[in-house]
Amino acid sequence: MMTNLEAARQMSARFHCLMSKEAMHAFADILVSRKYKKGERILDEGDVCRGMLYIEKGMTRQFYFKYDKDLTEHIGYEGGMIMCLESLLKQEPTRLMIEALEPTIGWEINKLEMDALASKSTEIALLYRKIFEFSLIESQIKADTLRFEPAHERYNKLLQLHPEILKRAPLVYVASLLQMTPETLSRVRSASLNS
Repeated sequence: MMTNLEAARQMSARFHCLMSKEAMHAFADILVSRKYKKGERILDEGDVCRGMLYIEKGMTRQFYFKYDKDLTEHIGYEGGMIMCLESLLKQEPTRLMIEALEPTIGWEINKLEMDALASKSTEIALLYRKIFEFSLIESQIKADTLRFEPAHERYNKLLQLHPEILKRAPLVYVASLLQMTPETLSRVRSASLNS
């Protein structure tokens, strides 16, 4: 497991933010290590998302229920950041849930503490902005892929951008993430392997 300072350095590199030693140490000081067992809920429906979780090791799934059906919204793994953005920004209860798909180690960044740091440091404010930009770009890519691309292109894009998801996540969740049935996913995978 990393130290707070190693986690801070890794996040700063991941989001392409150079920070002074002082800013790096201030950021490291607010990071809290969290461990989750496979299947453990990180956030429940009705909870308020109070922070972001940077994944050091493991895999998480963000999902919701619609008409009693479990739908996967996002799958995160090492180097990823997971949060319920609307709940985090509005500080209102979420309809989304987050669970650990594997034993997971993460670094929690509390919103209030990050807000306070960002108000004092332009370097921290830049990192904060880049985290949100990254999250919004990921959401836009996913929305555009689901809107405009047929099943085989959605699968190929996931294979290109996030091969770890296809290697490690249960296929039922991958199918849900790609908004296709498990049968369609199986056909698309077979066609992709044979081409």
